[in-house]
Amino acid sequence: MSGLTLDTGALIAFERADRKVIALLQSALENRLEICVPTAVVAQVWRDGRRQARLARLLRDNRVLVEPLEDQRSRAIGQLLGVTHTTDIVDAAVVLGAKARGHAVATSDRGDLRRLAPALRLIPV
Repeated sequence: MSGLTLDTGALIAFERADRKVIALLQSALENRLEICVPTAVVAQVWRDGRRQARLARLLRDNRVLVEPLEDQRSRAIGQLLGVTHTTDIVDAAVVLGAKARGHAVATSDRGDLRRLAPALRLIPV
């Protein structure tokens, strides 16, 4: 595993101080693995920065890549959704970003991600 991509469930768990997610991120950082959060995931989780201090610190950390949603990736997401007959843009952004980087995905949504990428390494949170 070259790194770790976080989905919405993983960020919510982190924000709620879930020990498993904190340990997973700490281990990834200690092992100098790349950590990525797609901007679509940030949009799905972010509500009020004044109340999300823990999350704000994580996203500000220079060891965490907040991956932008560019035009080419947007089109690839649409194609993936069409091929798999699914509709969740955020899940598709997570899957495509993780596949492109060779990352595992920390997720609370294994079923939906499996439909998009059956071979992707998923870490349940």
